[in-house]
Amino acid sequence: MTPRVLIVDDDPLIRELLQAYLSQEGYDVHCAATAEQAESFLGQHTVDLLMLDIRLPGKDGLTLTRELRVRSEVGIILITGRNDDIDRIVGLECGADDYVIKPLNPRELVSRAKNLIRRVRQACPPQAPANSPSPVKQFADWALDTDRRRLIDPRGAETLLTHGEYQLLSVFLRNSGHTLSRDQLMDQIRNREWVPSDRSIDVLVGRLRRKLHDDPAEPELIITIHGAGYLFTASVAA
Repeated sequence: MTPRVLIVDDDPLIRELLQAYLSQEGYDVHCAATAEQAESFLGQHTVDLLMLDIRLPGKDGLTLTRELRVRSEVGIILITGRNDDIDRIVGLECGADDYVIKPLNPRELVSRAKNLIRRVRQACPPQAPANSPSPVKQFADWALDTDRRRLIDPRGAETLLTHGEYQLLSVFLRNSGHTLSRDQLMDQIRNREWVPSDRSIDVLVGRLRRKLHDDPAEPELIITIHGAGYLFTASVAA
């Protein structure tokens, strides 16, 4: 299938530039000027990749990223200004996959788009057989539904994990009680949500801690072992 890309930027020149370059690569490219227009399009069409300006009129790109990541595995590349360092970090923590910096380099842009679309498609989980029970792993007061990639808190409320969060938690569950270095974590995680760097692992750990309500100042489930890596403390039961 031809990859479908949605460009969301309030600058018509940037929209036209990105649409021209990506169309030349054979992508099915669509544009929106606001987050609200993007949401309307996404409600009716399946998209492989979203190229999203951080600073939009009305709802901003970070808010849209956060809302989409709760319910969708669409690839997200943020478009940022050179001075948006904090926004780039927040964007990654909200669930964005990558970012490009204005002024845009078309070759870099196309390369990042190709790589992310490939990773998105490779990371799509297989569908579980109909009517089959969902395997559940218990740890502390939590449970993980491994088929549906959902966390179940002590009150029974469910939270969807992104593919990267799910894979990171799965690694921790397999290695409970053992300290894992960042290199060991990167070796065991195969997903689209990060480039191999210490910072990417730390961002993913931070996102998982928040969903587990694990206070980063005094964590109880995922403990930082300074100079060594991370330790998952909870025992695991099927």
